[in-house]
Amino acid sequence: MDAVRVSALRQSLAGTGWIESTRAFAGSLRRSVTRRSAAGLLLVGTPAYEPWHLAAHLEDEAAWSAVPQLAPILLRHRVPAEAPAHLSYGLRRLTGVRRGETVLLVAPTAAGARLLERVQDARRGGATVLALDDGDHELAGLAHERLTVEAVGVAAAEVGSGSGSGQPFDLVQHLVSTAAGAAPARRSRLARLVERLTAPPVTHW
Repeated sequence: MDAVRVSALRQSLAGTGWIESTRAFAGSLRRSVTRRSAAGLLLVGTPAYEPWHLAAHLEDEAAWSAVPQLAPILLRHRVPAEAPAHLSYGLRRLTGVRRGETVLLVAPTAAGARLLERVQDARRGGATVLALDDGDHELAGLAHERLTVEAVGVAAAEVGSGSGSGQPFDLVQHLVSTAAGAAPARRSRLARLVERLTAPPVTHW
């Protein structure tokens, strides 16, 4: 990404509230997984959407920021028989959640009753539930904290199209993962976001 596009991205983000909203949500995520009683991060999407890229970006942030607790376990609705060990965790894992674990639910569409029941089980088991969603009202009383992409506004599509990320939801995930790994002494979040958006495709996930 050249300097002109970097400047355009900076201008697009200015005044939208994205940085503040995603920074606050990412801060909650980081605090949840690094507190003394923390016991791991579980990442789950909807039946129609597996958050592969967020999983990969969080794993990268875990390594680059020296905060290994940010590396998630990806839970899948359907686990193929040939899936590698690290991609073989199903939704049943939510029923055996331990106190201190964090569940990050990514739902660009309605989560559905089955998933919500499992997440509710996790909350009853002592998990902290965070949700990144598109305005699903069913999550209002379930998540301890949520970031609703719908509330970000129409500017999302404009920023996304100018940054190489076609969907507002994708861009918000980039912002959250980058902010979760950022520390005060590190280089700017915008610079790291630009690096994420221009990085080669993730192969691990």
